[in-house]
Amino acid sequence: MEPFPSDRIQLPRNMIENSMFEEEPDVVDLAKEPCLHPLEPDEVEYEPRSSRLLVRGLGEHEIDDDEEDYESSAKLLGMSFMNRSSGLRNNMSAYRQNPNGSCSVPSTRTMVVCTVVLVIAVSLIMAIYLLPKCTFSKEGCHKKNHTMELIYPLATNGKLFPWAKIRLPPDVVPLHYDLVLQPNLTTLKFTGSVKIVVNIIHVTWKIVLHSSGLNITKATITSAGGHQAKPVEFLEYPLHDQIAVMAPEALLVGQNYTVNIEYSSNLSDTYYGFYKISYKDENSKQRWFAATQFEPLAARSAFPCFDEPAFKATFLIKIKRDEKLSTLSNMPKKATTPVTNGIVQDEFFVSLKMSTYLVAFVVADLKNISMETNGSLVSVYAIPQHLNQVGYALNTAVKLLEFYQKYFFINYPLEKLDLVAIPDFQSGAMENWGLITFRETTLLFDSNTSSARDKKLITAVIAHELAHQWFGNLVTMEWWNDLWLNEGFATFMEYFAMEEIFPELHSDEDLLNLIFKAMMKDSLNSSHPVSSAVQSSEQIEEMFDALSYIKGASLLLMLKHYLTKDVFQAGIEVYLHNHNYGSAQSDDLWDSMNEITNGTLDVKKLMKTWILHKGFPLVTVVRKGKNISVQQEKFLYRVEPENWTADASYLWHIPLTYITSSCNFTHCTNAYLLDQKSAVIELPEEVEWIKFNVDMNGYYIVHYAEDWKTLIDLLKKNHTALSPKDRANLINNIFNLAGLGKESLGKAFELIDYLNKESSTAPLTQALFQLSLIYSLLEKKGEQQLAARVMHRIDHLLGDKIDQQRWTDHGTLSERELRSTLLAFACTHNMRNCRTTATEMFEKWMKSNGTMRLMQNCLEGEVIRAQELSHIIATVSQSLPGYLLAWDFVKENWEKLTRKFHLGSYTIQNIISSSTSQFATKAHLLEVKSFFESKSEESSQLRCVKEAIDTIQLNIQWMERNLAKLQELL
Repeated sequence: MEPFPSDRIQLPRNMIENSMFEEEPDVVDLAKEPCLHPLEPDEVEYEPRSSRLLVRGLGEHEIDDDEEDYESSAKLLGMSFMNRSSGLRNNMSAYRQNPNGSCSVPSTRTMVVCTVVLVIAVSLIMAIYLLPKCTFSKEGCHKKNHTMELIYPLATNGKLFPWAKIRLPPDVVPLHYDLVLQPNLTTLKFTGSVKIVVNIIHVTWKIVLHSSGLNITKATITSAGGHQAKPVEFLEYPLHDQIAVMAPEALLVGQNYTVNIEYSSNLSDTYYGFYKISYKDENSKQRWFAATQFEPLAARSAFPCFDEPAFKATFLIKIKRDEKLSTLSNMPKKATTPVTNGIVQDEFFVSLKMSTYLVAFVVADLKNISMETNGSLVSVYAIPQHLNQVGYALNTAVKLLEFYQKYFFINYPLEKLDLVAIPDFQSGAMENWGLITFRETTLLFDSNTSSARDKKLITAVIAHELAHQWFGNLVTMEWWNDLWLNEGFATFMEYFAMEEIFPELHSDEDLLNLIFKAMMKDSLNSSHPVSSAVQSSEQIEEMFDALSYIKGASLLLMLKHYLTKDVFQAGIEVYLHNHNYGSAQSDDLWDSMNEITNGTLDVKKLMKTWILHKGFPLVTVVRKGKNISVQQEKFLYRVEPENWTADASYLWHIPLTYITSSCNFTHCTNAYLLDQKSAVIELPEEVEWIKFNVDMNGYYIVHYAEDWKTLIDLLKKNHTALSPKDRANLINNIFNLAGLGKESLGKAFELIDYLNKESSTAPLTQALFQLSLIYSLLEKKGEQQLAARVMHRIDHLLGDKIDQQRWTDHGTLSERELRSTLLAFACTHNMRNCRTTATEMFEKWMKSNGTMRLMQNCLEGEVIRAQELSHIIATVSQSLPGYLLAWDFVKENWEKLTRKFHLGSYTIQNIISSSTSQFATKAHLLEVKSFFESKSEESSQLRCVKEAIDTIQLNIQWMERNLAKLQELL
């Protein structure tokens, strides 16, 4: 999937709220509860408070240690006796108090009773401790080396649901699905049936799988050799989106069974599952379009399934539809047969083995153009009135498909690849195998109206999704904790492929800016490791963030430069061949790389220091003659000293790169692996200057201590001695160090004094970004005069360059992008008569085909698609009156927003960030905290909420530290 940072495109995913679980949990006495079916010993476990069930006498917290398990067992077994004797305890007077306050000696009878009670209690405890790992249930003691866990949730019918974990049990695996669907684009409902062939790994009485919002009307099971389908009871547990098919007899190891389920549902009005889209055709008539978006957790809302990425299977899909419409799915169409009047059924070929989140189908009125390459038919589809805009996408897709096949040494395995433009789509695109779905804005290119940036965006998104056909589809991460294996790799390959095939697009500058922004997020205490443990739907949704995508890509870029491109490519080839049509973990990738390095470098040892730990290192460089001292520490903004997690002892293995003034253009870049706290690099000779992290190919920040003055002088005298990326890297590093308090803001302003000589996009863009952050904080804090002085400084540096720009679309793409950046900044801040010209051009456009832009219209999705909402909120919040308006809008519409986009989704992350990131007062901090605390626990615990609070605290801290200094400086 292609979600973008907020300035690139707003987007993606799934979550179900169930208010029924907010009430007090029921209390069930297992001794009185009738048995549903024999229970396996590993099926019983503690459930969170919200699970609506607590076994009588046990606490609410999950117990992990064996000792605690035995203690809980003792409490459970002894509880009924203790409860029954409570009345006796309350009334008994074993020790009677004398009037003078002293206690009399207990009677002989009392002593005997107490002794008996004590003996019984001790006996029970000893018996439990002596039992070998005994787990109790209705059937007695299961002797198995397993933790004592005794909690079952309740199904919707009040019976015990036989599984309590969020992850599905490993007892049953799916092999094949036969799926039949009939969507009705008039009633906006659909019916379906699915036959799932499953294989039994462990003897069981149940098959637990996923289902969400489906009205199941019938369920049967058939054994491998059997011809008669047997009706079965099924139980539903909506909190985990799970159903349990209860078999009439034990399901035997190694045997295959077929589960048949019939159901119906509504086409979704969100962006998840099997959802409906309205659009206007060329005659302005409303039409309906049905499409799917299953990643990460929404296949279960279209058909009952084992909706986890590791449960791969084959799929045979049949769709009944109006004969005037067309259907697409992952595989080529096999046959079309009549069903009834005006209704036909399309059957598709059986798919390759794949995960449920990659299944896709579309029902709509579509047109296409096609081209064949290397045995695969590549087609681009759109609604009829947009067919003239698909040519660029088709040519681009063919070039990229050919490139990837050569680079990976693995052919694209399907006979067709469809790219479909969806009129309303939350993500940038989705990599469904053989049927990639896109926003119209990321696939359609109109040579008359589309910009150079549009072309770059379309190219990037196609490159990303085609890379997924190998990374994600052919080899899939085993669980969502390793999402970066999908998204980090696809992002890395996206930019690598664009540099190789479309060098004129200068995509490497875009990746540089995205890495800078990802590091801002990663420097917060609320950050997370690239590979992080996740369970709940909200946690899974939140993994789709800049760290999985951009940090993941950056780490691969760093590794590629350190290993060399040939070794890296060979490692990728081994990884894909070793795990094709299967699942993988991060270690599998490093093991594949180690097969190539063959003991010369332990890639796993190196890379684990990067993916299993949040944040990144700060490397301090001190130069003394020929000796360069380097020392690493964690770069971290410390917002609240009592809360931040200290990792002072943590060591990254950092592949340092550096260039010096003695570069002779044959051997410029040097490398050194810093795998200790500090080290000394000895140069062959003394140098005038040294610059680390060449072209920002490493994921770390560098502090040059006293050498900052040397680099500032270098930029003033001969800035082209360093590459544009290196210049942008220095600007980024010094402003970050000023924010950290490691360097003065005055020195940061001194470094950018050279900008009036700068003509490259990367350093100018980074300087404007850093200065805009400062300006926005001052403006929103009410420091208007100081904000005006910041703008005066920018005008002094870049005013002449802004005046040189012309309102045309001529020149190279890099020149056009720089023009766009400078003019957008000038108009935003009313510099150099920019607004006068822009207003004249806007009025002229309005008279032709202009339309308004309003947040409420966007949320309603009529005038403006709801897919654009987060982008509009971000734009509105940039202005002084708008930033409060945007926050008020979020507060007033929170429930609607989370219903439409789901908690934790990329869109919700962007909305929270853009509407709060400019607050810099304690009053706003309290308001944001209070608002989210007043919402559901799921809302208040979102990582993006914690990031928003961290950011506001940092803004407050920055203002306290730098306000007085700015007044002196400016």
